[in-house]
Amino acid sequence: MTKIYTDSVYWKGIVRASLCKYLILRALDDEPLHGYELIHKIAGQTKEFFRPTQGAVYPILREFMQCGCVTMKPCVFRGHERKEYALTTKGRKALVAAETTWRRGMKCLESLW
Repeated sequence: MTKIYTDSVYWKGIVRASLCKYLILRALDDEPLHGYELIHKIAGQTKEFFRPTQGAVYPILREFMQCGCVTMKPCVFRGHERKEYALTTKGRKALVAAETTWRRGMKCLESLW
């Protein structure tokens, strides 16, 4: 598929991919969530600008579990077993690092406009 650099859809995809890890950490900082809740929380927090797909969220959650930033425990929700994800102390430190970096980057970008 050809990339259309003049189309805002392309650039929106780039921004979404870059933000996904940060937004997952941020959403989990408030409370433990299962995947479906996580996707909807991020969509709500970004006023639907960013609605991550399951195909994006679950690999990132696995990566965060492997590095110790997120834990997972099975729970029952409305009679169905789900996996609930929670931020660890290391995950909160990662969130602080991500926020610091994003704020600095956004400040630099704002000076260009």
